[in-house]
Amino acid sequence: MYTPIAQDADVRCTSRGPPCVAGPSMEAGPVESLSVVYQSQDFLVVNKHWDLRIDSRMWRETPTLQKQLRLRFPELADPDTYYGFRFCHQLDFSTSGALCVALNKAAAGSAYKCFKERRVTKAYLALVRGHVQESRMTINYAIGRNSTEGRAHTMCIEGTQGCENPKPSVTELVVLEHGLYAGDPVSKVLLQPLTGRTHQLRVHCSALSHPVVGDLTYGQASGREDQPFRMMLHAFYLRIPTHTECVEACTPDPFVPTLDACWSPHTLVRSLDQLVQVLRAAPDPEPAEGSPGPCSTPTPSTRPPETEAQRASCLQWLSEWTLEPDN
Repeated sequence: MYTPIAQDADVRCTSRGPPCVAGPSMEAGPVESLSVVYQSQDFLVVNKHWDLRIDSRMWRETPTLQKQLRLRFPELADPDTYYGFRFCHQLDFSTSGALCVALNKAAAGSAYKCFKERRVTKAYLALVRGHVQESRMTINYAIGRNSTEGRAHTMCIEGTQGCENPKPSVTELVVLEHGLYAGDPVSKVLLQPLTGRTHQLRVHCSALSHPVVGDLTYGQASGREDQPFRMMLHAFYLRIPTHTECVEACTPDPFVPTLDACWSPHTLVRSLDQLVQVLRAAPDPEPAEGSPGPCSTPTPSTRPPETEAQRASCLQWLSEWTLEPDN
């Protein structure tokens, strides 16, 4: 179902020594490099590089995923769209991992419906500061826009000064390993967002006082955030159960000592392979209108039919395709 990527990173450091040294392979992804982990007639799932924009209208030349796709698949670009490709969802500029691309308008519509009905399964890997003591937890902090001066375009949890229009936000966290990153205590965790707020995982981890390693926006001001060569958040697993096709992809784990010698795990809490099996075996939420999906066998739904306003919103979403990362 998926194709592993080449893992040739060269990163070295010493515990409590000088900052980690990143080799040339740790630079932001060039336009020529694109890893595809799932491909069908209607969809692509790519393993997005960290520090890479999905698309951009900036006047200056900048590497983007859209340019990588045009170079690799010029025959798949759709001239009727602004960027040539329909991105089904977003990943932050600093986040790597699985990103789904619809190759036609009908496929985009079916993916949109899955996201709207919250039938998509997503799981992320992260390295977070400190040793998380509970092996499993549900993070339930409402998230809103931060209106504080100097914090524009950032989010915050309800109760924070300047938090506007907080909305319910839920994340499941499972601890995989405890260890050290450049000598500092760090936990490797699997994060599953059950809602889709902007910067949700980063805000929730920060609210627990376990910010994502390398997160310069929500990380703690410790003076050591200049050491990681990237933000340690990766979209690891994705499943979109459209009515015609189960789009499912699992990307390689980037947070292993062979790729980054600064990361030194010493205690295994939960096997990642076991959690992948659980993710794959989990039933999908039933679709609206009782239409059967390819990933599971659902029962008929009692949800009301789509309203005209919802339909208009869907059509607008399909026509624009002007997604920009939030950071």
